[in-house]
Amino acid sequence: MGDARVRVGLIGLGNNMLSHVGRLVQMADVEVVGACDPVADMRARVHDRYPVLAGMPTFATHEELLAQVAPEAVVISTPHAFHCQQVVDALGAGAHALVEKPMVNSVREANEVIRAREASGKVVMVSYQRHTQAPYLKIKELIDTGRIGTVEMIVALQNQSWYAGQMRRARSGDVPWRMQAHLSGGGQLNDSGSHLVDILLHVTGLEPAQVYAAQQSFDATVDVNSAVAVRFTSGAQASLSIVGNAPGISSAVWEDVTIYGSEGAIYYRMMGQPGFEPWVELRRIGQNEPEDMGPLPEGTTPDQHFVDVIRGRAVNLAPAECGLRVMQLTEAAWKSAETGAAVAVSSLG
Repeated sequence: MGDARVRVGLIGLGNNMLSHVGRLVQMADVEVVGACDPVADMRARVHDRYPVLAGMPTFATHEELLAQVAPEAVVISTPHAFHCQQVVDALGAGAHALVEKPMVNSVREANEVIRAREASGKVVMVSYQRHTQAPYLKIKELIDTGRIGTVEMIVALQNQSWYAGQMRRARSGDVPWRMQAHLSGGGQLNDSGSHLVDILLHVTGLEPAQVYAAQQSFDATVDVNSAVAVRFTSGAQASLSIVGNAPGISSAVWEDVTIYGSEGAIYYRMMGQPGFEPWVELRRIGQNEPEDMGPLPEGTTPDQHFVDVIRGRAVNLAPAECGLRVMQLTEAAWKSAETGAAVAVSSLG
């Protein structure tokens, strides 16, 4: 059984899923056995794009996929509002689940997923690709081994030309689902911002305790720009700026992050370097030159890591608890922006 291919079903066949499919069909230990999407053209497109899947059955709903194909695992890439039920249903059908970010849209839903996972004994992984990429593996290693001492402060900026692209479609009459709160849960903070929030929580191991936020929406009905102040349970603090109305190169995300510790700091930049490759530097207090960080670890993809975890070859680097932490901070930020007051994470869910 350990050497058998993992039978994977696909839930949602939009553009983001095609990236997963491109990786899955090249993996020797995976067999893609079925897919579903409510749009017939999307079901036809996956067959056209990947001839190797020409005979793969497709369905309109995930319920049909789970009942008729009984996959061992599923990959979920659908509008955010559907994630919770699809993950819970997959677990109930005996399937492991790799779900796109954000895992869910509320703390309540995150706890529901965790309860379902515990009851099923299956793997739930959030497809936060940075958890398996070399620069972020290195940042986490540096923090875990005490190279900057105790984390005290995070200052982080993310900007993207998100609003312009979304509104261009909305004004033409094609309102993107990301601009519809009942489908997306929220705007840029829950979209590209989710990656930044997640990786900061992941590499530091910090848990949010209290959040204060102010947001701007402009002509949208969801958040575009967010200014977020966070106090963590450890006493550490963060200042996060998520800017969705910014210049940019296509949909590329630019970031500037510093993680300050009691003994040093890690500087991370992805601000238009060639190839948009992240740049990381370690500096220690009292030293004039940056420190040698050592070689970068070997990275992988969420899809391969998912299969490795299922087969017992790796420890899950992006479990459902990561989705919970992100939603604790995100939901508290939304509530704070709405009320004008700081929000305790313990009041959520």
